[in-house]
Amino acid sequence: MPATSAQRVVITGIGVISPLGNTPEELLSGLREGKSGIAPFTQIPTDVLPISNGAEASAFTGHISDYGPLEKSLQRTIRKGSKVMCREIEMGVAAAQLALHNGGHNPDDFDRDRTGVVYGCDYIMSLPEEYAEGIAACTTDGEFDFTKWGDLGLPKVNPLWLLKYLPNMPASHIAIYNDLRGPNNSITLREASAGAAISEAVSTISRGHADALVVGSTGSRVHTLRTLHASMQEKLASDTEDPSRMSRPFDASRDGSVVGEGAGAFLCESLEHAEKRGATIYGEIVACSSSAVGPAAGDQPMRKGFANVLRGVIREGRENGFAPAEGKINVGHIHAHGLSDVDTDACEAGAIADVFGFAESQPPVTTAKGHLGNIGAGSGMVEMIASLQSLGDKLFPIRNLEHLDENCPIAAVTTDDQSAGDNFINLNITPQGQTTAVWITKPR
Repeated sequence: MPATSAQRVVITGIGVISPLGNTPEELLSGLREGKSGIAPFTQIPTDVLPISNGAEASAFTGHISDYGPLEKSLQRTIRKGSKVMCREIEMGVAAAQLALHNGGHNPDDFDRDRTGVVYGCDYIMSLPEEYAEGIAACTTDGEFDFTKWGDLGLPKVNPLWLLKYLPNMPASHIAIYNDLRGPNNSITLREASAGAAISEAVSTISRGHADALVVGSTGSRVHTLRTLHASMQEKLASDTEDPSRMSRPFDASRDGSVVGEGAGAFLCESLEHAEKRGATIYGEIVACSSSAVGPAAGDQPMRKGFANVLRGVIREGRENGFAPAEGKINVGHIHAHGLSDVDTDACEAGAIADVFGFAESQPPVTTAKGHLGNIGAGSGMVEMIASLQSLGDKLFPIRNLEHLDENCPIAAVTTDDQSAGDNFINLNITPQGQTTAVWITKPR
């Protein structure tokens, strides 16, 4: 749909929780300095896990100060509500509150009925300790008796346990704490959650159904059961003496991804609304695209998914007047999914080559996963924040990329002197083939 000034969607607030820090500045400086957030686990026991390292958001403690400057009444409300929040939800709410503060959110400048939330989240797994007492009450000599659960086990479970783990709770808490009464939606699409949430938000605002939306995503793969499941269902990187070298996107020696955690959020508004209240505009979302390509598509379905969203986001960028209707387009850089998985990286690189041609004609390609690991649903937002912060300046290189895999024909960023340009495309994909692309530019 061609955009008018009233339909254009801009970013006016940013909040982030990441393994490299809890401000956009800390995140970007950590990436540029080549820091790694990957280290031995401190949150979860490792004696039953096949790996012992991951990218924890260690600066996030859940203390009320992590939520940014708040009025005393809101501090009390969030502190009370945190009793029914798991870590993913806490990080998501904190990122949203930081984005609202950063965006200069003053309720008097917003119509509460036209201000809402779109938030992405993984499906959230309960912690084993939630059921430990109940299971113990139904176990005799190592044998669990299901017939005892209703009378003996269930009463031992916290009646509110479910509220701690529902994936719609980040959006719910954010809306309730800030009295945002407009459209409210939750997206549960693993690593593609952020791109899908951004797309939904742009559609909602451009249709005139909202003036402003808090848009974000949160995820944690650093979790006793989640990490165990990932080790069984996915290819994770082998532990090394130096954990910071485990995630090696597009490198010939890469052997898997690294689990991580974090959250990010934008305050998004129509251009008209942002200008009317005199907001600082950090960027503009000019196009979004999504695709779902499964095994039925034949060989390399992920490659087809990546190619689909790249072509789709370029097509929408042309239709919206951001890119010329025909001919060459200017993409400052691509922030790749860059999982550090052998097959996924090769498919992504192949798709970039399919769309842009040989490396010499491609935009520069980078990824933050060498520093941050795979944050799951939080990945896309944290990555978009990093790229947005870098626009108009130097781009951060891909950490641990020493020998580019010959099966990854991309214009990989390996030095710190590459320009980030004035716009970027972010890519993300799930193991099931759901793929998203988001195109963001500096204010224009």
